Amino acid sequence: MYAIVEDSGTQIKLAPGAMLDVDLREGAAEGSTITFDRVLAIKADGDAPATLGMPYLEGATVTAQVLGEIKDEKIDVIKYKRRKNYRRKVGHRQRLLRIRVAEINATAQKKPAKKAAAKVEASKD
Repeated sequence: MYAIVEDSGTQIKLAPGAMLDVDLREGAAEGSTITFDRVLAIKADGDAPATLGMPYLEGATVTAQVLGEIKDEKIDVIKYKRRKNYRRKVGHRQRLLRIRVAEINATAQKKPAKKAAAKVEASKD
């Protein structure tokens, strides 16, 4: 089973027990839990088709345990202009949050699209 969630403008594939690094959040202490509620899709084990949201699945959540704060690899940014004796070097290390996915709550209902909902209401009349 896995879920695809949106977090900080990126889409992340999460599976139970997986460890990964996400953008740092304020107030996320080591040992606390984080809940991802913007779930885009859930795929169960077996041959069952994936459940896709439009854009999100209502009621679906993914919970993860915070393992701690880490720093990413160092990135060197170098500026250079030839024949001008201009050289600048700046380093950067992004702060990240290491998490372990605890569970995927897949009790989700697909929210119907606006056009489909309008057609259903029109056909009832």
